[in-house]
Amino acid sequence: MKRIFAAATFAAALLLAPSAQAQVPPDIAAKIREIGRVIDPPKTGAIYQPLHGAQPYQGVHVQTDLKYGPDERHLLDMVTPKEEDSKPRPVLIFVHGGGFVRGDRNLQGPFNGNILTWAVKNGFVGINMTYRLAPKHQWPAGRDDVATVVNFARRNIEKHGGDPSRIYVMGHSAGAVHVATYVAMLAEKGEKPIAGAIMVSGRYLIDPADLSDGDKPYFGENPSVYAEGSSLKSFPKAGFPLMFAHAELDPPIYGRHAELARKLLCDGGKCPRFVSLKDHSHISETYAVGTSDVSLSNEILAFTGMGK
Repeated sequence: MKRIFAAATFAAALLLAPSAQAQVPPDIAAKIREIGRVIDPPKTGAIYQPLHGAQPYQGVHVQTDLKYGPDERHLLDMVTPKEEDSKPRPVLIFVHGGGFVRGDRNLQGPFNGNILTWAVKNGFVGINMTYRLAPKHQWPAGRDDVATVVNFARRNIEKHGGDPSRIYVMGHSAGAVHVATYVAMLAEKGEKPIAGAIMVSGRYLIDPADLSDGDKPYFGENPSVYAEGSSLKSFPKAGFPLMFAHAELDPPIYGRHAELARKLLCDGGKCPRFVSLKDHSHISETYAVGTSDVSLSNEILAFTGMGK
């Protein structure tokens, strides 16, 4: 019995602490620190684009602009290996950021296409989605669009070499909010259509004191909506694993929210995978995926069971 308890305690400690990460190359880290805590996609993209090259989909098969719903932004890209595997692959769905009012599947040259290229080269089928934006489409449009893409994948992914029982959803920034609220909806319903969720620099409490310029167009002015859009309280009910990541150079709110999620789940005995990305910013953490900097990407592989 003591041996079992010790093993469980050790496993919990591994999940609680940020795991060992490959360091950001010193020259890249210096450039990221020079940009600082601001959210600056153009400057960060200028650092990382040469590391990816001009063509993010090289060496894989890509289908673009697949419709998953009636709206003009109900589009996704699907990336698969050029050669079919003998076994179905897990699926990684990526939900981009953009402060609820902007953003797309593929911005700033190779971004966000680098997520899919990396995913396929590491054993997944990759899906990159767009979703409806505020102010035209308010809460819960983003959450519902994530749900629609997951349902699309569950119906269609087998013919593309994917495993519908192993779908992982990953969101960054506003995309992480949409993933989090989707997780909360599933948790409250007791449903498990996905194998896990990865939230990178998201926010899990919608607090009127912290609302950004993009928040009000999406969540509106009604405080009851803020409570409904706050996913934190529902995380302990999720029937599948959760991963939270944030960057050392994030605006402080993202680290606070990641820590709130970590503490709530660990206090309930369900510690998530929790990653604090040293030398990274709000933008660089995802732009680095697919380069020699594996700070985030190795964590994703470990979380999904795809690590070597």
